[in-house]
Amino acid sequence: MDASAEAAAPFAAGVDFPVVVDSGHRLGELFGVVNVPSGIWVDEDGTVVRPPETAYPAQPTFAGYDLEDPAVVASLPASAVSRLRTVQPHLKAMQIDPEGYVGALRDWVAHGSASRFALSAEEVLERSRPRPAEQARAAAAFALGQHLHAAGSPERAVAWFRESHQLQPDNWTYRRQAWSLVDPAQGPTEQYDGHWLADVQREGAENYYAPLELEPRRPA
Repeated sequence: MDASAEAAAPFAAGVDFPVVVDSGHRLGELFGVVNVPSGIWVDEDGTVVRPPETAYPAQPTFAGYDLEDPAVVASLPASAVSRLRTVQPHLKAMQIDPEGYVGALRDWVAHGSASRFALSAEEVLERSRPRPAEQARAAAAFALGQHLHAAGSPERAVAWFRESHQLQPDNWTYRRQAWSLVDPAQGPTEQYDGHWLADVQREGAENYYAPLELEPRRPA
């Protein structure tokens, strides 16, 4: 879920399989994805067995940089070191469980529908996000912002992006994409009331990702 193939390229570097760029945020509209990385499990029959959830496959590399190590600091641009010193504490406070998630995924690959991590249809529906009218309007506002920006009217796009943020404040993909169109580092910018770091500080890094619910509610 990114603005373009070029914007997504750094995240797909080195992979040997096709990567689809969802610049229109259809995954948000269809499944309720509000942040990345998110994972959706779909079996061979096309049935969703786990709805969107936080899907970090590994600890973020930049969160583990030892900024007290002179060699590490010397290997990074000065601007990156300054930003990392500010951002790192928030990255470390985010609720992610790479080991647990990858372990659950491998169990599903090995055991299919018999995996205790493959949810029943009832559990999938229970965990899926509802889409009230405000979220539908947020999607329309975001689409208008995208269209206007692509059509060469970024100043007109800002109002629609802002409206999408206000209508669905928990949708970080809307915020991040609007910010990144102005600044690849996602702010601060003059066009929006917030930016990535300010919003994470205000709302709490521990609330940035929904915690994983790996244990099913039904008997294994």
